[in-house]
Amino acid sequence: MAAPERIVVSARAGVRNPDVTLSETTTRQRLAKFIARATGEPNAAVVTLERMAGGAVQENWALDVKLNGELRHWVLRTDAKATVRESLTRAQEFSVLKAAHDAKVLAPDPLFLCEDLAVTGQRFFIMERLPGVAAGHRITRDSMLVPDGGRLARELAANLARLHHIKPGHAGLAFLPIMLARDCIAHYRSYLDTLSHPYPALEWGLRWCEISAPRHEDTVLIHRDYRTGNYLVNDGHLAGVLDWEFSAFGNPLEDVGWLCARCWRFACPDLAVGGIAGLEDFLPEYERLAGRRVTAGDLKYWQVMAHLRWAIIALQQLERHLSGTERSLELALTGHIVGQIEFEILNLAGAP
Repeated sequence: MAAPERIVVSARAGVRNPDVTLSETTTRQRLAKFIARATGEPNAAVVTLERMAGGAVQENWALDVKLNGELRHWVLRTDAKATVRESLTRAQEFSVLKAAHDAKVLAPDPLFLCEDLAVTGQRFFIMERLPGVAAGHRITRDSMLVPDGGRLARELAANLARLHHIKPGHAGLAFLPIMLARDCIAHYRSYLDTLSHPYPALEWGLRWCEISAPRHEDTVLIHRDYRTGNYLVNDGHLAGVLDWEFSAFGNPLEDVGWLCARCWRFACPDLAVGGIAGLEDFLPEYERLAGRRVTAGDLKYWQVMAHLRWAIIALQQLERHLSGTERSLELALTGHIVGQIEFEILNLAGAP
């Protein structure tokens, strides 16, 4: 069967219906009917619908569907119980994925968007399920998964360069915010101002970034979570990049600094590019295909910014736990790494 066209089904708007869950038989029946309408295939049956590991911000469900005797392997992506304020909506993330996939960026193909709350109780979209492993602690440790880290780094560089060719004004992405360096600084500082506990090292880092901010910045589509742990590796190669809910228009070097930040190197902190390779394997390929140079100063600046952003996210994750909206040991422990992140910020920025 040919791949189905991307389809958007919209019906009733409103808030999430807490009385509907994906585990209910009737919900799966409604989901099968939605898929039948979306694909134009009358004989659709949900064979498997299981919660997948990972996804601290959104929920991913492995979805196996039989369409006229053929089994399709997809992913249903929907909101978690507690949301993060910076996250895009599922409809917005669907549009970003479409733009990225159309630009030949390695990412799941978005198939169907559903905004009808009567189906599962919340908005969701369905995308293709790509093969591979995403777990950062395995990718950076297991040579069977990544026999050639330099090759994988070059594939990540080429993929990122393709993404960064998408510019503001792209059809269907007018909703995306523009987050350049000073916008990021103001955003992070405004969040810190809401907290009762002071974080002077983070404030110091923000001031350093403010003083050192670039005068001129390119503005392109950026992923804003492009790192080890958010891409799939299959047979040693890059299979696709996941989790596009933080995308924006911004400085392309933010993605480079995020990928190269120490906090995302897992088992190999000495390998600057996501714990898989050195800069010499990544930067020349990115510079050649993106058409821009990345200086040592650029890299240090955006690594500092990356750690500032990760500290803010860690504090927000902790807030989700402490507020009682989503009790989670993972969220609670995330808040306890802020001191380590602060130490890295001070080291990178040369604090006395």
